[in-house]
Amino acid sequence: MILIIGGAGYIGSHVVKQVSEKGFEVIVFDNLSTGHIDAVNSRATFIDGDLLNKEDLTNVFIKYPITTVIQLAACCYVGESVTNPSHYYLNNVAGMAILLDTMKKHNIKTLVFSSSCAVYGKASDALITEIAEKKPINPYGWSKLMGEQMIRDCSKAFDLEYIILRFFNVAGADSSGDLGEDHIPETHLIPNVIKSIIDNDEKGVNVLGADYQTRDGTCIRDFIHVEDLANAHFLALLSLINKENLNQIYNVGIGKGYTVKEVIQFCETILTKKANVSYKKRREGDPPILIASNEKIKAELGWYPKYGINEMIQSASNWFQKNPIGYQK
Repeated sequence: MILIIGGAGYIGSHVVKQVSEKGFEVIVFDNLSTGHIDAVNSRATFIDGDLLNKEDLTNVFIKYPITTVIQLAACCYVGESVTNPSHYYLNNVAGMAILLDTMKKHNIKTLVFSSSCAVYGKASDALITEIAEKKPINPYGWSKLMGEQMIRDCSKAFDLEYIILRFFNVAGADSSGDLGEDHIPETHLIPNVIKSIIDNDEKGVNVLGADYQTRDGTCIRDFIHVEDLANAHFLALLSLINKENLNQIYNVGIGKGYTVKEVIQFCETILTKKANVSYKKRREGDPPILIASNEKIKAELGWYPKYGINEMIQSASNWFQKNPIGYQK
């Protein structure tokens, strides 16, 4: 039985769907602070609980025969982490400590952890490999790097077996149109551009920084379709179950970068309408370029991205047009 923490969130709900549809029994543990109960796959069992409440977590391990944990729950906004760092360290670091301690007490020794490319900070390499220097430039990145270190320490202390996935910018929606991105507030580029165009929003889209040393002055990011990321989690789970590629870290990205301006242009082309764009000052904590080297995960887990930037935008657009108010009823 697989425990997926944060399984009601954007990424988590897609992971739950894939793992459930592959025949695994899934328990979803989520406090619904940013997730949605309607996003949880009907095959899964939902538990309303908080990772910071050790009793909530303990009760799950007592009640269900959990064998492996997939940990996706985290606060994940770079800008917010800069203005409210203590909140990020409490949730992402203290929450991880509680999880690892509880897993140890219940003799659960396999873990898939969703980390982030934010651990790299201002990477100097054109393609970031897993061995690149880790120098986070915001509290979110530091909180993820601390989580990784705690996992490595626990692996030495009580034989915890793990796979860590450092994913890049996640976008898109489930191909069925039943799952998508529904954040309040929404800070991610692609959904904000799409919603702005669909809703004819006069406020438009704010681009934070147009003076970076990039080809058009805006940040360059590697975008990964949420279904491809969910598949990476599933393959990591299988690898742990089969005792293969233990205690490894993998980047999850398509290995190609797009500027913010380019992504906006892609959205305009697909939706056949111009976006109202305003350029603002840089947001503190944003590195100019983040592009993944994904050779390791291809070679060891057999993972390959199926979707490109156009499929990400089209699937996200389909979701928003089918669910104009998201999961809200």
